[in-house]
Amino acid sequence: QVQLVESGGGLVQAGGSLRLSCAASGRTFSRFAMGWFRQAPGKEREFVAAISWSAVTIYADSVKGRFTISRDNAKNTVYLQMNSLEPEDTAVYYCVADLSRFGSGQYDYWGQGTQVTVSS
Repeated sequence: QVQLVESGGGLVQAGGSLRLSCAASGRTFSRFAMGWFRQAPGKEREFVAAISWSAVTIYADSVKGRFTISRDNAKNTVYLQMNSLEPEDTAVYYCVADLSRFGSGQYDYWGQGTQVTVSS
């Protein structure tokens, strides 16, 4: 079992930056693929970024070049650095983890989410 706790959300102006953090419980963090999804009001949940156990990264086209995912296995934490934020990035951001899958699809473990609001 893995518990995920997100932090770092908030309100920022368009063009600004935020860094989300996700702290994971458990001693096998380094073996998990980690990622971020988001859900905007009235929209379906969508994939944002993911990082494998070997630090391979993938991104949604909408955030490529603006967002960076990284992990610190010593701190059991995954980060999402978000730059050049746009109002369209406004959403609840969820941290996800999975021991056997990596990509933009299903993940077994989900955090509670953190709100990111970008004002124009």
